[in-house]
Amino acid sequence: MRSRSLLALTVAATAALLLAGCTSAAESDPTATSVNNGGLCAAAADSGPVSESVTVEGEFGQVPTASFSTPIAVDALQRTVAITGDGTALTDGAYVSYALTVFDGDTGAQVDSAGYDQSAPLAPIPVEVGTGIDEFFGCATAGSRIVLAVPGQGETAAQVYVLDVLDVTPADQWCQVVDADAAMPTVAFDESGAPAIAIPASDPPSGVVVDVLTDGDGAVVEPGDSVTVNYTGVKWSDGTVFDSSWEKGSPATFQTTQVVSGFQRALEGQKVGSTVLVSMSPLCGYGEASVTNTNALAGETLVFVVQIISTEPAAG
Repeated sequence: MRSRSLLALTVAATAALLLAGCTSAAESDPTATSVNNGGLCAAAADSGPVSESVTVEGEFGQVPTASFSTPIAVDALQRTVAITGDGTALTDGAYVSYALTVFDGDTGAQVDSAGYDQSAPLAPIPVEVGTGIDEFFGCATAGSRIVLAVPGQGETAAQVYVLDVLDVTPADQWCQVVDADAAMPTVAFDESGAPAIAIPASDPPSGVVVDVLTDGDGAVVEPGDSVTVNYTGVKWSDGTVFDSSWEKGSPATFQTTQVVSGFQRALEGQKVGSTVLVSMSPLCGYGEASVTNTNALAGETLVFVVQIISTEPAAG
């Protein structure tokens, strides 16, 4: 059983990762909450006497030890950078790979750790201004080690986190479209234009794969545009339809930056009038399934057929 603190961080990360307005297959329109732009550096929690007093030993990227005077007393999150890495800096929306160790603030004992074993890494998460996770990471660079003094909650004592920033992937490099390394689904259209998607009897391709079924001749969808589309989505695992605007009887309108990464990649750069097929791995969709991510589509490779009806720059 993971500690409350590690779960709390993972829950916040998962909420950011989903980037979707749905919580179940019955409400799986690929729209999402709006993205908040701004400076991650300013969002980071301030350093304080408790976080500064923690002595951390151990190689970066390996489970550390931490020593500090107990019990700690902290009313607000404190954040101190123990090691400043020389890698890529986090910017709003970038994805971070990390490892985390948690220590009890009353006893100093280690209570949890995760992300250090390369065979069982923590899923990369997006760090965005205003999500709460920005206070932990700020604009840290890859290779950095962050010490956090975290206030207690209820009957849980205050805790110390040691957070290693293993890698940073800028938002515009995350889930880029790649060539298929496995067979792709086939699509047939009925008289109304609605698609039927047939999943092959093979493992899904990795990453995001886009196949243009019909090449339109309209305006190009630019990043952040407000697009109107028809779409049908199925699960690779069993071929079942989990959502379809065709079945709902009306198209959907949303910004390209307000959908899961794989859907965004399928839209941007395409032309109005195009129909595209996209397959996306879980990390580029609704995330890997876990104790904290119980979304009905978590852990699923998803396949969409998308018809692009119109596009225009988003207001503002």
